[in-house]
Amino acid sequence: MKRRAPRGEAGLDWGRAFTALVTPFRGEVVDHDRLAALVDRQVEAGIGGLVPCGTTGESPTLSHEEHRAVIHTVVEAARGRVPVVAGAGSNSTREAVELVRFSAGAGSDGVLVITPYYNKPTQEGLYRHFVAVAETAGRLPVVLYNVPGRTGVNLLPATVARIRAAAANVEAIKEASGNLDQASEILARTDVEVLSGDDSLTLPLLAVGASGVISVASNVVPDEVEQLVRAWHEGDPARARQAHHRLFPLFRALFLETNPIPVKWAMAHLGWIEEGVRLPLAPPSRETADRVAEALSGLGLAAVPPHATTLTARPERGP
Repeated sequence: MKRRAPRGEAGLDWGRAFTALVTPFRGEVVDHDRLAALVDRQVEAGIGGLVPCGTTGESPTLSHEEHRAVIHTVVEAARGRVPVVAGAGSNSTREAVELVRFSAGAGSDGVLVITPYYNKPTQEGLYRHFVAVAETAGRLPVVLYNVPGRTGVNLLPATVARIRAAAANVEAIKEASGNLDQASEILARTDVEVLSGDDSLTLPLLAVGASGVISVASNVVPDEVEQLVRAWHEGDPARARQAHHRLFPLFRALFLETNPIPVKWAMAHLGWIEEGVRLPLAPPSRETADRVAEALSGLGLAAVPPHATTLTARPERGP
């Protein structure tokens, strides 16, 4: 029996794989030509949606101007073929509101909003932050983003329920706490769609009622990650498990070091982007690079020679 793929009030199908897009650089600047080519590659592979300017897109080191330009490029390149859920978070509510306003005007189909980082708001502060953002978004779907390992604060299920009760356009949460119990509680207490924020936990989360994934690995294998989610919703758990086990070495390899260091190395290794992450991110260790290359080889993905073996961190140019 087929499972119903979940849809939000605005019609977005959350029962899909969404790619947390990397931001390619050319030297010290964003490579918009390569970015548009990555969008085409994703769409042609059948991905469910695109998420630019998230953690994987190195949003912490994008200027506000670059952030807006990346969203604009992805929306333009997608041309309505797949939904674009723009990263629009900040540890300043005022800045998050402005990014949401921009994303709506740029034609995004939704926004991904991270919990404020570093300033560690209370649960009451988180509630007020997300309600303010949701009010600005209007009818635009909002995806909450909970990743306490990076932000230092955990968005609790009770707070998710409060936010949802106050803001009908908060449709989903990217849950990257790594805690299956927490995801289960969100699903039990609310009608918010849960999206996996950890590739290796996508199948376990689907098993407890999650809808889809915002994936790092789908930068490399969009078709296979999408098929994993689709197999589950089509009522074929054996096929979903097979996909999970096939992709598991890649899932693990891409998180051996801070994301997106390994995934950008992988994409450069395959010849899709120029090598480069911005400081304070640094090139992967030899051991990590070898593990990523091994995982790619296991999936039948070979390097494009000749090719350098490490990423080059790109310092910001001074004024």
